[in-house]
Amino acid sequence: MRGKRAVGVAAAGAAALTALLAVARAQDPAVANAKTIQVRLDNDRVRVLEATLPPGAKEQIHSHPAYVVYVIAGGKIRNHLADGKTSESELKTGEVLYRDPLTHWAENIGDTPAKFILVELKDPKR
Repeated sequence: MRGKRAVGVAAAGAAALTALLAVARAQDPAVANAKTIQVRLDNDRVRVLEATLPPGAKEQIHSHPAYVVYVIAGGKIRNHLADGKTSESELKTGEVLYRDPLTHWAENIGDTPAKFILVELKDPKR
């Protein structure tokens, strides 16, 4: 009986680990939003993403480490944070912003496509 119980516990643990890995993968912005976000560079120091949000587009929830945003084409964006809070901003073309790590999803509430370069910062000790 003990052997069957140990196998059951091990199977449940493996299933939980698989579920956690799926959630972590789903929160990668380039995976969760493959139609709107492309990886342009990924090395041991940074990951550079290019994001294009057409008018009305809504991203899937995802996470970023600390990152810098360069606005290629500005627009009106609504951000939805993991805790349920929302904020709206008018991002200007040429603007550069620093963001602390966050989990969110964004939507383009303007009438023009918004385009960004995001530079995610990695731990330099790696």
